[in-house]
Amino acid sequence: MIDFYRENGYVLVKGLLSKDEAAAYREKTHALISRLRAVDPTWAVARQLTDQRTELRHCHDAQYYEAAFTRLLVDPRFTGVAAEIAGSPNVQLHHTKIFIKPAERGSPFPMHQDAAHFPHTRHTMAAAIFHFDDASEDKGCVRVVPGSHQDGPLPHIEEGGWHLPLDAWPLASAVPVEAEAGDVLFLSYLLVHGSGVNTSGEDRTTFLVQFRDPEDAPADDVHRSLGQGMMLQGFAPNV
Repeated sequence: MIDFYRENGYVLVKGLLSKDEAAAYREKTHALISRLRAVDPTWAVARQLTDQRTELRHCHDAQYYEAAFTRLLVDPRFTGVAAEIAGSPNVQLHHTKIFIKPAERGSPFPMHQDAAHFPHTRHTMAAAIFHFDDASEDKGCVRVVPGSHQDGPLPHIEEGGWHLPLDAWPLASAVPVEAEAGDVLFLSYLLVHGSGVNTSGEDRTTFLVQFRDPEDAPADDVHRSLGQGMMLQGFAPNV
């Protein structure tokens, strides 16, 4: 698994959560989003990827609104894999996000690297995307360019959302990573990735956790979040 991740920049861990657990988290996710003020983080440039009107339902720092997500952050099934991915027994939180792509109109994400949003010095930063329901290609699953993390940070276009040039990095040419409820997709923050429009009749529900080795210092003082610095496993060596 780790060899595949090192070579390709991502790995899909099947069944990290049971189907029943995923269903319970899905219910809590939708209940939480329904309680919060509506926020649509659809990038302006995403409008160039589809002719239809699309939207997202979203929140940052989900663990501050629902205790179930706090427990998930320190679940050893997750942190054990995260430690292998980060290359350290110590795993530190950067931030969390919920994304719901509504049925028939869930917004796409153009191809990009997460590193453009919060660059770090040692590049241990990675994301874990928990799937609380199935994510097929027609539901707008994540699409990746395997091995692209090996090219290091790439220049991004800031206008309309931090993204790579649409003509040079077409979404349709990337590899779809379809997932089932309970699967978790781990990906390097240097991996070029995006996701398509949800054209299906069902919502797509995910919980994203960005994490790092605590000795990996930020290159810029950007993208602060409420929970940043929380230890998910181990300890902070420099404290």
